[in-house]
Amino acid sequence: MAAVLHAVNDLRMERVPVPQVTSERNVLVRIASVGVCGSDVHWWKRGYIGPNRLQSPTIMGHEAAGEVVEVSGDARGLAVGDRVAIEPGYPCRRCEHCRSGHYNLCRDVVFLATPPVDGAFCEYITWPADFLFPLPDHVSMDEGAMIEPLSVGLHAARRAGVRAGDSVVVLGAGAIGLCALQAARAHGATTIIASDLVPLRLELAGKLGATEVLNAAEVDVEAAIMDLTGGRGVDVAIECAGTVPTIQMAMRVTRSGGRVQLVGMPAETEPELPLYELIQRELDVSGLFRYAGCYPPAIELVAAGRVDVASLITHHFPLEQTVEAMQFAHEHKDESIKVVVTAGNGDGNG
Repeated sequence: MAAVLHAVNDLRMERVPVPQVTSERNVLVRIASVGVCGSDVHWWKRGYIGPNRLQSPTIMGHEAAGEVVEVSGDARGLAVGDRVAIEPGYPCRRCEHCRSGHYNLCRDVVFLATPPVDGAFCEYITWPADFLFPLPDHVSMDEGAMIEPLSVGLHAARRAGVRAGDSVVVLGAGAIGLCALQAARAHGATTIIASDLVPLRLELAGKLGATEVLNAAEVDVEAAIMDLTGGRGVDVAIECAGTVPTIQMAMRVTRSGGRVQLVGMPAETEPELPLYELIQRELDVSGLFRYAGCYPPAIELVAAGRVDVASLITHHFPLEQTVEAMQFAHEHKDESIKVVVTAGNGDGNG
């Protein structure tokens, strides 16, 4: 059983064959938990992301964890029965970017649920052993699936250079924003301001380490940030909402010489930006594309209790109701943060 996207608004549950282990994808994994990502919904509702287009039926889903059920002879470090988080993109391992540790920038990355590559809303996938990461016994399969969005947040904190004692604002407190918030806290940020329009997200942000929460429907967020920082601005702004106004605001509320980390991706490809602010105040603005080398530390943070990803999961659906899960995530953003699809062996507790 798999959720196969045939065209815009045409997602079907279908029977598919169990994939065969190959020399490249040398481990067979039985899927347990898969998170519904905004990109999954985007593919379903628009049929494209950036330059990539849906051209053939493709299984969706890339935030996944499962159990190893078959290992080929050249897959080292894994055994049948291991519970693993699945890093959903593997690169060529040979190019300049791969060899310098920036494999997320490899032009030949094979990424789950990026057409024509099938994803994880199914019962089994095959995947390279070096992009499967064992989960400690006390880390659930649901938490294993959440290592993917946490890796985005961790990469954002790293790219932004968050340091001990920093003040940070996170604009947009969805799943990625809440992961970035916790990653900033783990890096030593002491003042963490979170802004969003949804009360559920802000309530959780407060529980997960935000020292201040700002409801953009009720307050002037920009003025409030400047007031909270004594007119100085924050050391780091992490933009996770993916809108032009919040990108512009991120640059205005960051102190001179501070850092702006762009995580959210706006619909506009060439938005108007306050370049005067950027140039005159020497702001360092960084882009971000997925992550590299973040799965091991992300798992360690969850295992040590330093980061709470389980609280972000608000709803569960069984695999056969993946279409309903996608619909719910799309239509109920004010009452859900992360919707997780569980396969037959996905009990959420590993």
